[in-house]
Amino acid sequence: MDQKTTPIHRALISVSDKTGLIGLVKALINKNVEILSTGGTATVIKAAGFPVIEVSDFTGFPEILDGRVKTLVPQIHGGLLGRRDLPAHQEQMKKHHILPIDLLCVNLYPFEATVNAGADKEKIIENIDIGGPALIRAASKNYRHVAVLTDVSQYTLFINNFSVTSGSTLEQRQSWAKIAYAKTAAYDAAITNWFAKEQDELFPETFVCSGQRKQMLRYGENPHQKAAFYTGTDHRIGIATAKQLQGKELSYNNFNDTDAAFEAVAEFDEPSVVIVKHANPCGVASADSISKAWDLALRCDPVSAFGGIIAINRPLDPESAEKIIQIFSEVIIAPTIEAEALTILSKKKNLRVLETKGMPNPLAEGITIKSLSGGFLVQNRDNGRPSEFRVVTKRQPNQQEMKDLIFAFRVAKHVKSNAIVYVKNKATVGIGAGQMSRIDSSRIAAHKSDEATKAAKLTSSLSQGSVVASDAFFPFADGLEAAIKAGATAVIQPGGSMRDDEVIDAANRAGIAMIFTSMRHFRH
Repeated sequence: MDQKTTPIHRALISVSDKTGLIGLVKALINKNVEILSTGGTATVIKAAGFPVIEVSDFTGFPEILDGRVKTLVPQIHGGLLGRRDLPAHQEQMKKHHILPIDLLCVNLYPFEATVNAGADKEKIIENIDIGGPALIRAASKNYRHVAVLTDVSQYTLFINNFSVTSGSTLEQRQSWAKIAYAKTAAYDAAITNWFAKEQDELFPETFVCSGQRKQMLRYGENPHQKAAFYTGTDHRIGIATAKQLQGKELSYNNFNDTDAAFEAVAEFDEPSVVIVKHANPCGVASADSISKAWDLALRCDPVSAFGGIIAINRPLDPESAEKIIQIFSEVIIAPTIEAEALTILSKKKNLRVLETKGMPNPLAEGITIKSLSGGFLVQNRDNGRPSEFRVVTKRQPNQQEMKDLIFAFRVAKHVKSNAIVYVKNKATVGIGAGQMSRIDSSRIAAHKSDEATKAAKLTSSLSQGSVVASDAFFPFADGLEAAIKAGATAVIQPGGSMRDDEVIDAANRAGIAMIFTSMRHFRH
């Protein structure tokens, strides 16, 4: 690409975010660049002692309609769009007294920030920028001749280059134009989504979304796949807001599994630990301390926990950190990491340690997107919790069983379907995930419980006296019967099968309690 520098003689600056503004202006003035500006931006430049020409003086047309119309005039857009390499354009510009503008610096009204701050509708509407996007699109279309800056983060590199060259290269301008169009696209997407929300339209006819690339990844799910991590418009606390305190860069699978773990642990109010492997929980527990919760979560499946992701919902303390580093783990994520605990974790230099300064709200609204061949599926996130627990058997669950049933059903929500979860005393003791038939998941969960019993060197199976959660109804009684055989005393499931009566009869024959929730938690 041609690296020839095009000089900058005139610049138009109109910015909502004034950060770095005076440094940019100083660099331009030092090279004798004429500066045009509007409203508040011009006021700040003047106050700093630099010369500036107000756009209204430059065009001979005042700002009108409470500032809604400032730059939407031929003298400005002609100066940005006129091609310097076409004589016809040059003649028309001369005829209409239009002067070329070589640099545009614009950042947009803070629409999203205004919405997120809870502003009223009138203020939100006034923060829909019209002139800014029009200027950016005009300058970007004419990138062969005009440079466009749309973000404060671009100033330093621009100034460093401009102080040497007094201009910009075609390669730079094309790169900035690409960024600029992405900026206006994201801005329009935010406005579109706000209008849809105002009209209670979860799925508008045209669905738009945008993301900001936060990190390039070494590879994707597998080494032959390329990948990157983007942050979106969902501002919930979680993996996207986490600060990495130590360890190697997160991989694609690390991001996916850590998100799954942190979302799961946020379901619980007591000190809790979730261990995830390949996006499935392999151990979940709540206790009166993180240290005890860790012991119980690890006990569920110590083999699968090797190389897993650990999420906790309390500050990570030194006692728990000492226990955790006894096994190999990929990631630890917590709302805060105590200083002494971080020193202990530093013994495992490759261990990725993330701090979020808060917990996700499991009941918050949001969407999930899944790509398909030629399209994608969109749904609101599974933030549901049962509003009723209907006992359908002769026996009622006792108080401890009821606590464990609710705990188990919350875990099942985060296990790949078909999901079966055994729980005792608010700790998983067996998890069956991702099987094509529910009875296989039930048998695998029981097998996991037997293996955990052996590993813990216990004389009685962990699944004896446990409760069981199923993410969807039992289509036949066999899945329930496998749980009963494993020692379950109570079951929680959505219900709704054509054979519910058969399943209830099997529960009554075994003398166990069963609850219907009327809410399914498939997870694919």
